[in-house]
Amino acid sequence: METAGITLMRSDPALVSAAIDISIATRRKIAQNLFWAFAYNVVGLPLAAFGVLSPAIAGAAMALSSVSVVGNSLTLRRWKAWGEE
Repeated sequence: METAGITLMRSDPALVSAAIDISIATRRKIAQNLFWAFAYNVVGLPLAAFGVLSPAIAGAAMALSSVSVVGNSLTLRRWKAWGEE
């Protein structure tokens, strides 16, 4: 189990497909989170560096960035395997 790529906890071999599907969905979610975090920083850092944003607003924007990444990741909790109700 420690060296396996996938470990099934039930005896249904059809769950391999579901495990692959959730791994694909997770990789997509990671890419989305990286994109949006990068976008926030590309916009926010220059504005903060040039003094357009006050430090309080810049800090709030960074906190909002973190909250949005966590919120986007939590959408994986609603993921269902194909054909699963």
